[in-house]
Amino acid sequence: MSFVTSTVKNLPASGIRKFFDVAAEMKDIISLGVGEPDFFTPWNVREEAIYSLEHRRTAYTSNSGHPALRKAISAYMNERFNLTYNEKEQVIITVGVSEAIDIALRTVIEPGDEVLVIEPCYVSYRACVILAGGVPVTVPTHAEHNFRVQPEDIESRITPRTKAIMLCYPSNPTGAIMEKADLEKICTVLRKHPNILVISDEVYAELTYTNEPHISIATLPDMYNRTLVLNGFSKAFAMTGWRLGFACGPADLIAGMIKIHQYVIMCAPTTAQLAGVEALKNGMDGVQKMRDEYNDRRRLLVDAFKTMGVDCFEPLGAFYLFPSIKKTGIPSDEFCTRLLMEKRLAVVPGTAFGECGEGFIRCSYAYSVAELKEALRRLEEFLQELR
Repeated sequence: MSFVTSTVKNLPASGIRKFFDVAAEMKDIISLGVGEPDFFTPWNVREEAIYSLEHRRTAYTSNSGHPALRKAISAYMNERFNLTYNEKEQVIITVGVSEAIDIALRTVIEPGDEVLVIEPCYVSYRACVILAGGVPVTVPTHAEHNFRVQPEDIESRITPRTKAIMLCYPSNPTGAIMEKADLEKICTVLRKHPNILVISDEVYAELTYTNEPHISIATLPDMYNRTLVLNGFSKAFAMTGWRLGFACGPADLIAGMIKIHQYVIMCAPTTAQLAGVEALKNGMDGVQKMRDEYNDRRRLLVDAFKTMGVDCFEPLGAFYLFPSIKKTGIPSDEFCTRLLMEKRLAVVPGTAFGECGEGFIRCSYAYSVAELKEALRRLEEFLQELR
């Protein structure tokens, strides 16, 4: 007898985890697979955490998060993205952005509600929609549009059951961004449907490589009161293991999320929250240094793929490339498996992020230049052998 629900039984395993469980058992692996900064958390942030422990600041915070961190987030969102949030009513601190995604969906979804999911996308979006009792509806993006979602593709998938749309720009896995003109086009569609919530995952907002800074869809006309902005400390501040995220949005929605959060989590780790205050107040110089280093690595990989004859649009955000391997005629999963077995090089098949990822692979450049160069050498060798 099994006690596991059919929903969980039918939920596919993460395409990333499934693949790297195999890689973890192998020796001499070079990996471009993990979406985690290779930098250490800045010393001043670590020092603040140590200080808080030494001074016994280890009690629970309020359910919504430490007041100092919520205040710092409110100031940060205003200064960096021109978004004003009341830290007492419109901000919640979560255990990473992953928890924010989960409780946001559970707060708004009634059984059978549809959620538009822009693909290729972060692996947890579809799963969290399903676990919340909703129905994920795929909105594909394509390389010819630089993986920027098109308004007509959104409009064609909206039904009376559509409850929300999930955006992630800069994008994991493609590295795509949405500029203001792109966002304005999809807002034209969304304004026709005022009951659709926008859930905008902007965890890579600080990692953009254009002359213009990241723009949030919440800043555009009529969008503020219907947008939930998610962000966190993992990518910009190299704080993945600290598990610290946040959500900002309409007060009633945040209040609903706090209800779930208080029952299943209580509060995000106090030490991480206090470190987060220091990161926001005194950590932006470190963010700039990391961004500059990522940009150099990005150029290295883009140029190398061109030299190899691998089609790859130029990503302008995050720390991923999403090159096409269609010329090989080999499906993404088989390509990645063979590359792993034959060359000890791990990348992620595009299908891990949705069906429209077939024919692509995701390569992270959150690795040292030496590792990247060795990975490129092995990939080029593999491609030459295929030819």
